[in-house]
Amino acid sequence: MSAPDAGHHNDELEHDHPHDHDHSHGGHSHPTGIKGFFYGLFVPHSHDAADSIDDALEASTQGVRALKISLFVLLGTTLLQFVVVLISGSVALFADTIHNFSDALTAIPLWVAFALGRRVATKRYTYGFGRAEDLAGLFIIAVVAISAVVAAYQSVERFFNPQPLHNLWWVIAAGLVGFAGNEIVAIYRIRVGSKIGSAALVADGVHARIDGFTSLAVVIGAGGVMLGFPLADPVVGLLISAAIIVLLWGTVRSIGRRLMDGIEPELLDRARGALERTPGVLSVSGLQLRWIGHRLQGAATIIVADTALSVAETTAHRAELELAQALPNLDDMAIRTVTTSPVPFGARQSHAHHTG
Repeated sequence: MSAPDAGHHNDELEHDHPHDHDHSHGGHSHPTGIKGFFYGLFVPHSHDAADSIDDALEASTQGVRALKISLFVLLGTTLLQFVVVLISGSVALFADTIHNFSDALTAIPLWVAFALGRRVATKRYTYGFGRAEDLAGLFIIAVVAISAVVAAYQSVERFFNPQPLHNLWWVIAAGLVGFAGNEIVAIYRIRVGSKIGSAALVADGVHARIDGFTSLAVVIGAGGVMLGFPLADPVVGLLISAAIIVLLWGTVRSIGRRLMDGIEPELLDRARGALERTPGVLSVSGLQLRWIGHRLQGAATIIVADTALSVAETTAHRAELELAQALPNLDDMAIRTVTTSPVPFGARQSHAHHTG
């Protein structure tokens, strides 16, 4: 069954079995208060069921568009900051410029990964090439870590070889511009990444957000120098490097979970709920989901009461439609129906569902 077919039956399902999409986390809680605020900033969700795109090609197109726009915005910000570095000698601003440039560069492998994800499956890569997106996420992590090390080295070197700073007001202005540019890119990447279910694009957005806050730290460092604390600049450079390493852990966990076929518990709960509310389904005895890039695949075993194959087929079809509504990112779901009572040989069936 294709995705348009699922959409064709949506009105019928909504009429016969009205329901809303539960956004509860099914016991998967997140921090609240101040800790929750920062958790939301730097460890956002990589999916949003309310606005998810059910067409794989459209999702990929939106991802590439987000990367193109953010790439040019960050390159412009980086160029402006680099000019100010040359006229000011600020090591903190230099560290921030490195991070902005590395953030711009991470868009390239992710762009390539989205292009690879559009390729059809082959005899060797039978699941397609969507996993390239998660591998690009590993590259993003490596680039962020390396940039933090380079910035730390420059800051330590400045402790032993201090140099006077010039044009501090330009440094402050460049820091504010860096924050604005990075935050705009972060909001855009995270929003699109959440919409299409891309953990790598969300990670790239978090990277931009981290760089935005490091730009604010540059402003603080310049202000410290103006107040008579010349070491404020390299100190801020070191704090920037340390903060990046700490905040990088959330991204490492997110990408690592994808590579290990980990799934958000709320998505599994949503899929189970969709199957259980399907007329004719008594229970769900098995359910698996995993991300392949920004698309979902899985398998389920449902228990049905009627032994007639035609009825079981109809039940499986209705279950497919319920799943298509509950999980717009779903590309492929293999549904196996099992009856509750002994049936003649051959009456049990496995039903493969292809939404992509």
